[in-house]
Amino acid sequence: MKSHRSELWFEIPGRRGFVNITPEVERALAESGIREGLCLVNAMHITASVFINDDERGLHADYERWLEHLAPFDAGSDPRRGGYLHNRTGEDNADAHLKRQVMGREVVVAVTAGRLDFGPWEQIFYGEFDGGRRKRVLVKIVGE
Repeated sequence: MKSHRSELWFEIPGRRGFVNITPEVERALAESGIREGLCLVNAMHITASVFINDDERGLHADYERWLEHLAPFDAGSDPRRGGYLHNRTGEDNADAHLKRQVMGREVVVAVTAGRLDFGPWEQIFYGEFDGGRRKRVLVKIVGE
């Protein structure tokens, strides 16, 4: 069995954003030479996510609205005023941790005949919920 590891780096200028990383993952797969196996794509930061869905602008706007409803940004730390206890540490990103928990840490995609074995419309995305600094995504491919 072979294994291949690569890292993707992102620095999203705004607080939040979604980036289609499918081409970068496909490049890593091609470099690996693996034809049959599994590809793990994993956000290596606790306020970022990797997920699979459709590359459709309206859906991404819906995610943004839905996530903000579930865990609204509030830099405060007073829970009586809507703030988060986590922000008492000096951070202002408690909402980003919660959004990441909902969207997930990683995805695993089958590799068949040297290609990512997706269903219709599926693409891999990096989700950023506390941007403004460099963060990485691990791509680990194992197989033959």
